[in-house]
Amino acid sequence: MTSQPAAEAGPDRRSLLRTAALATGALALPVTAATAATAGAAEPPPAARRIPFLGPHQAGVTTPAQPFATFVACNVQAADRAALEQLLRTLTRRIGYLTAGGPPPDPAGDSGMLGPLVPADGLTVTVGVGASLFDQRYGLAAARPVRLTAMRAFPGDRMQDGATHGDLSLQICADSRDTVLHALRDLLLHSAGGLQLRWRIDGFQNASRPDGAQRNLMGFKDGIANPDTGSDREMDRLVWVGPGSGEPAWAVGGSYQVIRVIRMRAEAWDALPLAAQEAVIGRHKDSGAPLGGAAETDQPDFATTPQGSPVPPDAHIRLANPRNRESADSRILRRGYNYDRGADATGGLDLGLLFCCYQQDVARQFEAVQTRLDGEPLAAFTVPTGGGYFFALPGVRDEEDWLGRGLLAG
Repeated sequence: MTSQPAAEAGPDRRSLLRTAALATGALALPVTAATAATAGAAEPPPAARRIPFLGPHQAGVTTPAQPFATFVACNVQAADRAALEQLLRTLTRRIGYLTAGGPPPDPAGDSGMLGPLVPADGLTVTVGVGASLFDQRYGLAAARPVRLTAMRAFPGDRMQDGATHGDLSLQICADSRDTVLHALRDLLLHSAGGLQLRWRIDGFQNASRPDGAQRNLMGFKDGIANPDTGSDREMDRLVWVGPGSGEPAWAVGGSYQVIRVIRMRAEAWDALPLAAQEAVIGRHKDSGAPLGGAAETDQPDFATTPQGSPVPPDAHIRLANPRNRESADSRILRRGYNYDRGADATGGLDLGLLFCCYQQDVARQFEAVQTRLDGEPLAAFTVPTGGGYFFALPGVRDEEDWLGRGLLAG
């Protein structure tokens, strides 16, 4: 149950920075960060932080996780293929404006909840498509990403009605909660009825205490063993769909997204003694170090401890990532959030992990990890209740491009 470590966006995206403004109704998309010419200047206030929108990949995948997020799945209501294209063009235009910040092109079409000048506020919006979008409605069956399916059931799942799958996903992240909500409202308003909410869940990141990786609601540090998002080679091997992968040509630059809403049985977990919690996870709770280690960055040596000492053989970190040759290609890029939805009808705490990960191949990576975790002790304290599989579209490369352009070109 881990999430994204801090890392900088790749140089291919940074090279596209500029400060163009978005004209009303046009598809001129601003790239939203300061240029290298500002090097040495004072840091901008947090609300002015801009994350580039244009590039070969969408932001929000390798971007360091912002403090607040909402994950949304929608049913697409577009009447035909032309209407679907218009919907995707509109989403592109609005995301370009929202991530740049500035005065609304049409103040009457803005909720006003952020005032007359919309802050960029570290906003990213990552758009994905689900397997159901490739049914007969839009003639897209032949263009479906080869490995995109509906999320299958796993042992222990207790999926709630209406809380799974969807035609289109929106992962909206920012430095402030109200910026996330403002972006969601804007996108739904300007989609002109083309999107219908199917399910939604809000998430947040805990502060780093005392340092290092953030902690999840189980109290353990999260995101320690993620792949290096600063390594293009690592991302090309594990995250991004590349040429020659057997996928449709339009899908190059995209990534498979898995979302799982995993409720934590908080009362039972909190009653578990500390030593037992650490045995379940395989890490020390205070430092985040693997059992027997001193620092969270220490690498457990499973090869020389086949009997499971000091890390038990069924500990979460040992099953999820055995750190052997066979598991090397099943690593995933986790970008999870905590969630808290108050109490359920019986008075139990409804909180847990909003698990999100990105990869080249769901079967080779996420499902392989999930299979290794089948029956782990941690499963007694968690219950998956929703989510889905989606394909995060390739990025918008320039002002003439738009999300899904290659998909609809065929």
